[in-house]
Amino acid sequence: MTPVARRKDAIERTLDLIQPSTLPSVPHVEAGYLDLLGEERVAGSHPGQQLMESTGLALIYERLWRPVLGRLLMGAMGPGMGDERRIAAEMLELAPGDLVLDVGSGPGNFTRYFANEVEDDGLVVGLDASGAMLARGVRENSAANVCYVRGNASDLPFEDESFDAVCCFAALYLIEDPMGAIDEIARVLRPDGRVAILTSINRGLLPAPLANAFARPLTGVRIFGRDDITRALQRRGLTRVAQRVSGLAQFVSARKRARSPRRA
Repeated sequence: MTPVARRKDAIERTLDLIQPSTLPSVPHVEAGYLDLLGEERVAGSHPGQQLMESTGLALIYERLWRPVLGRLLMGAMGPGMGDERRIAAEMLELAPGDLVLDVGSGPGNFTRYFANEVEDDGLVVGLDASGAMLARGVRENSAANVCYVRGNASDLPFEDESFDAVCCFAALYLIEDPMGAIDEIARVLRPDGRVAILTSINRGLLPAPLANAFARPLTGVRIFGRDDITRALQRRGLTRVAQRVSGLAQFVSARKRARSPRRA
C-alpha cells in the first residue's frame, strides 16, 4: 500500500468514529488532514491562543518552542521532551491495537510516538484547532495509523466511548473552555479507558483566580488551582486519579470505570 493509500485508510477509520451530525456532506481532506471547522475559528482571542494559528510557530514548535516551554514550566531539572513522551505512554498504558486521541496535538510531536506504541492495528487521531499545526504534522509526523483532525476540543466530533486512551499534553491551559474539554474527554473515553493530562498548576502566593486575572489576558494561558483538574476528573466519574507536580506543571492520570459484568 502506498503512503497516500495508507493515509486514506487512516482517514476512513477515523470517519467511522465521528458523529454523522458533525460531518460535512463532502469531507475536506485536501491538506492531508480532516477539516471539520472550515472557516470557523475556535482557538480563542488571547495572544497565546492566536499564536498557535501561526505558520511560523508551526515551523519551530516541535524542535524549539515546545522544548523551551517545557523547561519554563518544569524547570531545568524537570522532564525533557523524550521523558514527557515516555510518561504519557506509561500513563495511558498503551498497547497494540489501541485507539488513541491526542487532544491539542499541535504538529504531532506526541501523536507519531503513540502511533509506534499502538502498532499497525491501532489508530491515533491528532486533533487541533490550528490548520497550520496540522499541516506540519501531516508533513513531518504522519504514519500509516495516524489521522489528523481540525476540530474543537470542547465539542469533540466523535461518538461516545470511541477511544481506549485520550492524551491532552500542554494544551488544556490554552483551550477556551477547559472544563468543557474535560467533559468531552470523559464522554469519548471507553469504559476502562485511560486519560493523561499535562497542564499548568498554581504554585505562587496569589490564589489561582487572581493569578489568572493578570496572566491570562496577556498570554491566553490559564493557571489551574492545585485541585482543579483532579476534582474535575473525579466529578465526571473517573477513578484512580493521580497527580504528579513538576515545577509549574502537573501530570494527571485517570481511568474511566469499567462496566460491571451482567448478572446471569
